[in-house]
Amino acid sequence: MIVYLLLTASVLLIALTIKSKQKLPTALVRDDYNYVYRGITRSQLKSRAGLLAIFVLLTGISAIRLNVGNDYSKYVEIMHRAYSDAIVPTEWGFNTLTRIVYRISGFENYVAVFAIFAAVTVALFLSEIYRQSEDFWMSFMMFMLLGYYFQSISTVRYYLALGAALVAMRFCLKRDWPAFVFVVLLGSLFHKSLLVVLVLYPLAAFRWKRWMYGAFGALCISTLFLKDIYLKIAIKIYPSYEGTEFLSGGTSTVSIARCLGVMIFAAYVLGKDVLADKKMRFYFMCNLGAFALYVFCSFLPTVSRIAYYLTVTQIFYVPAILLRMKEDIKSRVNLKFLARVAVIAFCVLYFAMYMRRAADDGVRVLPYVTIFFHELPATLSERGFG
Repeated sequence: MIVYLLLTASVLLIALTIKSKQKLPTALVRDDYNYVYRGITRSQLKSRAGLLAIFVLLTGISAIRLNVGNDYSKYVEIMHRAYSDAIVPTEWGFNTLTRIVYRISGFENYVAVFAIFAAVTVALFLSEIYRQSEDFWMSFMMFMLLGYYFQSISTVRYYLALGAALVAMRFCLKRDWPAFVFVVLLGSLFHKSLLVVLVLYPLAAFRWKRWMYGAFGALCISTLFLKDIYLKIAIKIYPSYEGTEFLSGGTSTVSIARCLGVMIFAAYVLGKDVLADKKMRFYFMCNLGAFALYVFCSFLPTVSRIAYYLTVTQIFYVPAILLRMKEDIKSRVNLKFLARVAVIAFCVLYFAMYMRRAADDGVRVLPYVTIFFHELPATLSERGFG
């Protein structure tokens, strides 16, 4: 655990040097109408150096791990079977990447495959937090302490898709639909669950009319009576879940509380303007959708994977709400400061709770083991199927 604690403390300290939404200096126009590039500012250079340092640290810790993560040995087995042209449950992109890396390496170099996934996932999250967040440090702090980085160690394909979802989110907010669809389709080559954002993100981005809220409420209520029908539809879409333990469903009380708390906080700070701004409305609707999924659709297999595409907006939404809080100079209590401290305290508490169960089945990011001092236990193919 000491590795993760030192890593988290280090990257959060480095993140303090990074500023969000910095604009490049405008080009100088000379008398001869030539444009002169004026370079970048010292602050921008510090931010880029900080981003690079964070990228190296996060990628490095993830890349050199061995049998760390709930699906590590399972993925090694799947890679072996994909390389052997056997039938595997993973998507075309994952299988193709594995074959390419193995053939270039000349052996089954699963460490390199995990390193590539780590680098791409970290790069996607870092770049989108830097581009989209109004407060980089707060968003990055939430990314680390709410477990997104550590879960990417445990569930590599899904979190690469989640990083791609952030890119798609940016294009969705810009109404750049061709780019939005392209990113989603590309990311779905590694985890097909990403396809749900083709519906969810545009729905959250559009301004809803009153009848749409009524239809949404009716759909939620219908899940109380039509669970079997909806479950059959879900199995048709995800046939790999049929006959597995995932059909038992389940939900997360903590996630429900988080979504509800964020929406109440937004309503308190923004008031009647909670849906006025396009970006802020998108974030609110994403949290409303996630809340509805957790409450009414707990019977769906791995509903949390669908809801995560919506709740990940919290790392942008909460810092944006905090920045919009007004300070009452007449009051002795600085509510804006207290709210910021409360968010940080909640994230620290969440991080502590996460680390307490980090060695449990389903997470298994502890104990941390590296490729330099240990060897991977024999996989199923090496032990034999008998």
